[in-house]
Order: sequence, then structure tokens, then C-alpha cells
Amino acid sequence: MRGWWFWENSPLYLARPVHPSSLTVKFTLLSITIMGSTGSMESELAEIKQQVAALQKELSRVSDEAEVRKTHFKYGYYLDKCLYDEVVDMFADHPDTYVEFLGSRYRGKEGVRRLYKGRFQNTFVKGRNGPVHGFLLDHIMMQDIVDVDPSGTHAWVRMRALMSAGTHQSIQEEHPRGHAQWWEGGLYENEYIKENGVWKLFRYRYFPFWHADFERGWAHTKKNYVPWPTKTYPEDPLGPDEIFEQKMLWPDTRVIPFHYPHPVTGKKIDDDALRAPRWGQDVSTSDPPLVLDLPEGQSRPGASKEEPKPGVKILPELRQNA
Repeated sequence: MRGWWFWENSPLYLARPVHPSSLTVKFTLLSITIMGSTGSMESELAEIKQQVAALQKELSRVSDEAEVRKTHFKYGYYLDKCLYDEVVDMFADHPDTYVEFLGSRYRGKEGVRRLYKGRFQNTFVKGRNGPVHGFLLDHIMMQDIVDVDPSGTHAWVRMRALMSAGTHQSIQEEHPRGHAQWWEGGLYENEYIKENGVWKLFRYRYFPFWHADFERGWAHTKKNYVPWPTKTYPEDPLGPDEIFEQKMLWPDTRVIPFHYPHPVTGKKIDDDALRAPRWGQDVSTSDPPLVLDLPEGQSRPGASKEEPKPGVKILPELRQNA
């Protein structure tokens, strides 16, 4: 009777004939080797599954970040050309939706519609959806910081806007702005939610940080360059739903709060560091810090309360064999 000597971890390797009396020992060794290999394979397979799950989670996060960024950029392109119907349609139907603008808040989809299709549309393009000849309103959106909640349904964006606006001299007799050209710099600290699988604008906070006439520059900007709302809806048919004490226009240089902690220390900026006292004066003499607080009665359903921790890696280290 002929048999085989089985090489460790390679049972198909044929070496030389062996005596039948040793065959039982050899099969026992083979069984142990295969069981050991199977345990090792199961462990490696489990590790691969964990890495695939981590990659899927990371891919979803990166994909959501890209979609949120695109959503804001698309909003900006519609805004440039006074396509206010399309702008309003980008907002969530959620009852907590709102826009904060010039120390006031336009609440719900109806309030959003009142701001864009009422105030802006009537002021800039006389009620039309779309541009009018000779009127410029370009918004450059940049320096975006996008953070998507671990739930994948809630996102935050901090972004800068630089606006160049005005009228061509050929329409100065027909447009209510006359012949004008101006700059505006502002910051967004926005929230977005995913409704029915689609990212939408949710809580939009726009702070028009500074303005300047093109001819004179920002060193000579007149006080309250843009009038503050003084009446609410319905007393003012195009007014906000509420007015609150959070007014800021150049030369006010307070810091608009960050939705994210410091990327290295994990700490939030101290409130006093967000204020802007006059040269050489104590911070207590300055206006209070700006806030990103929610209106009374609102919360962030579905949003994680966890804050990103410095140095935490989302993905495991994936190393190639040398």
C-alpha cells in the first residue's frame, strides 16, 4: 500500500511514499493544519469585512459632503441670475426651515418664499423670475468647510461669499437702483438636511459682513449700508417673521461663530475671543458675541450630538505588503 507525506500547509504536495502505519498520524497532522488555516482565514475575512464596512461608511460621508457642496453652489448660480423660484424650491419642506438675514428670521417655506420671491424678486427684477438686462448680481462661493453628521442626514457648511453687483449705465434711467456698482462680502453658517434622499437647504444663516461702493471702497462705507428690517410680517407684507438682536455690518468685525471645534485641540473658541472691542479697550466694552442658537422650540432631530475628536482616524490603516 502506498501513501503520501503531506507538507505543512500544502496538502497537495507529493513528496515520497510512506508506510501505512504512519498514515493515521499524517492525516491527523493534516486535519490540524487545515483547521488552523481555516481559523486564520476566518480571522482575516472578518478583518476585511470590517475594513470594507469602514470604507463604505467613509465613501458615504465623502459622497454626502460633495452633494451638500454642490447643493450650495447650485443655489449660488440660481441666485446670480435672480431665479428665485428655483432658489425657494431648494429649501426643505420641514417646518423648522428658516433663513437668518440682517438680524431677522424668515421662518418656514412660506417665510423663505416671502424673502426671495417677495423682497428680492420685487426689488431687483420687478417680480420676474430670472435676470433683467443690465443688472449684475454675481456671488462667488468659496472657502467651504463641509461637515456631515454621522447619521448622514444632517450637514453643516461654513462658506464665504463675495458679491459684485450693480447696474450698467445704459439702464440707469429705468432701474430703481439708478447707476450703481457695489461689493458685498459675507459668510454663511448653514445647515442642510436630507429629505427623501435629497439634500436640501434647511437653516440658512447669511451674515453680509461688509459692503463698499466700487468708487470709494470699504474704508468709506456709510453706516447701515443695508437698512435693517423694522417691522415683521404681516405688518410689513414682505417682512421677516421675527427680529432679534443680532445685527452686524462693517466696520463691526465680530467673529461669526464656527459650527466646528478646533481641528487640533478639539476646543471651541472662547466667547470673548469672538467679540471686537475698539483698539486698546477692554473686551467688556464691546458688543456681545454673535450666536448660532436655534429659535425657541426647535431642535436638531436625527443629528448626532457627538463632536469630532482631534486625531481620530475614520479609516483603519490599510498597508500593502512590502
